[in-house]
Amino acid sequence: MKKIVFHLNCLERGGAERVVSNLSGQFVQNGYKVWIATEWQGEDEYEIDPRIQRVHVGLNKKQEIHGRIGKFIDRICNLRQFIKKVNPDIVIAFARRANYRALTATVGMKTPVLISVRINPIGFYDFLSDKIQIPILFRRAAGCVFQTQDQREFFPEFIQKKSRIILNPISEKFIGNPIPGDEEREKAVVHSGRLVDFKNQLLLIRAFVRVHEKHPDYVLKIYGPDSFDGTREQLEALIEEEDAEHYVFLMGASAQLEKDMIDGAVAAFSSDYEGMPNAMLEAMALGLPVVATDCPPGGPRMVIENEKNGLLVPVRDELALAEAINRLIEDRALAVRLGAEAAKIGEAAGPQRIFAQWKDYIEEITG
Repeated sequence: MKKIVFHLNCLERGGAERVVSNLSGQFVQNGYKVWIATEWQGEDEYEIDPRIQRVHVGLNKKQEIHGRIGKFIDRICNLRQFIKKVNPDIVIAFARRANYRALTATVGMKTPVLISVRINPIGFYDFLSDKIQIPILFRRAAGCVFQTQDQREFFPEFIQKKSRIILNPISEKFIGNPIPGDEEREKAVVHSGRLVDFKNQLLLIRAFVRVHEKHPDYVLKIYGPDSFDGTREQLEALIEEEDAEHYVFLMGASAQLEKDMIDGAVAAFSSDYEGMPNAMLEAMALGLPVVATDCPPGGPRMVIENEKNGLLVPVRDELALAEAINRLIEDRALAVRLGAEAAKIGEAAGPQRIFAQWKDYIEEITG
């Protein structure tokens, strides 16, 4: 039985965390022994298969009083001690800090480390510290999983050569649902995602104010938990400022988005940047006609062929976003066609297909 350790900061609701919770469950179901080693416990986390062992490798109470450098060393040592104890066949790290920690913690060890980049590298992997660490630490990686070609091309050729591009898996509950007829759809534009600055729901609301002027019978429903970065308060202030309380609704988190969103007329996504937007993939799988910003590092562009299975608009372009939403409201034949084509993403990014790609890559690395 092969042993896998996933390492990331926590399992609080986010894109990387969702992928780890789903992927780890699939490995357990397929006979692997799996640990998830995290730095801390989040307030609102994804559930994991009970057969997965969740382990804390972050700071303990004694280490909390140490200075910045001391805490950095403590985190590395804690992870290293755990990896030595478990002796896994592979460590899979998700996101920037976890990537660096895993690669540093395994120096001098034979355990292969598979890293994964989950965000736009520009602005996140281009600091001075990154320019020092990437040439040194990334050479140690046994491989790297990227979500888009743009992500991969940002990094040195030595890591590109031993990498794979793998889409995020879509949960089964979003796949294969009957697509509602156009007459069954609610006059609602829907959106899902954490309320967080880079998803730019402020732009979406401003664009929808324009839409509502032309289509006053339509509403905007925004599903998603608060990230507590101040975004929710900004959204509430904008709704009040625009006197939009009767047609823009912050719906909160939902455990049944496949039911809440499927009857929407349009799904709209307004991010400034994303790795690969899970919520957008889910909306597509439900057969919703989708409008998304063509945000870096190219996630939407990877899966949306403009005018074929969705519409792409420039980042931070309020007018273009509003016009695209209006177009789908007004041209329902186009909306129906795009939604039907979008639903095919369920075949390309279904959980079994994505799991197989990860499994084959891991088997290649571990032999």
